Amino acid sequence: MPIIKVLPHEELCPNGAEFEVENNKNLCRILLSHGIEIDHACEMSCACTTCHVVIKKGFESLGDVDEMEEDLLDRAWGLTSQSRLSCQTRIGDEDLIIEIPKYTVNHAKEG
Repeated sequence: MPIIKVLPHEELCPNGAEFEVENNKNLCRILLSHGIEIDHACEMSCACTTCHVVIKKGFESLGDVDEMEEDLLDRAWGLTSQSRLSCQTRIGDEDLIIEIPKYTVNHAKEG
């Protein structure tokens, strides 16, 4: 089973985290189930960018990015070539290192 390492994030995961998970599970749900309260303003329906993550290691083991996710990612703060929406990402069979960007665009939260 793959191991997910989450790099420290000032608010969501100050000390970082590491846990073992099953393949083909939804990354956003996994993070939430391990106490990492990543924003997911659209309730994981691929309609916002609040669950944006950067896959520092293991990006190629994930499924392909579809056109809808690509279009949304264009609006994400801190976009990189290894960015994904965690709500649309299924875990492959390789270990992952994940960075949660410092900022997110969350209009619901920001008023």
